[in-house]
Amino acid sequence: MNETPDSGHLFAPIDRAMPVEVTEILAQGRGPVRIERIVSRGHASPEGFWYDQAEEEWVALLSGSATVRFSDHHRALLPGDWLRIPARCRHRVEATDAGTDTVWLAVFFAPPSQEDKA
Repeated sequence: MNETPDSGHLFAPIDRAMPVEVTEILAQGRGPVRIERIVSRGHASPEGFWYDQAEEEWVALLSGSATVRFSDHHRALLPGDWLRIPARCRHRVEATDAGTDTVWLAVFFAPPSQEDKA
């Protein structure tokens, strides 16, 4: 079976009046794998909110800037920086650049099993 491949552009324009962060699923596998493009413009996690995900996350910052807070430290990100966030690692987005689009590429996947760690 020949299927036409999907395609797009990671820096495709976003509506200038972007009241909330925009998340798009670019690809999703049979298992618990998905790839997302996230665009922020001055957005941050709500006060007191922490992500506490059951899945692993690998995220790369493609443009803009951001600060991600963990329970005991924070990490400033610039284009080209990436993070691997383990499952159940509490984190939040402290800030993103208000003057430009902050474009993230995020990959979510199942954490390694105990057998994988041995």
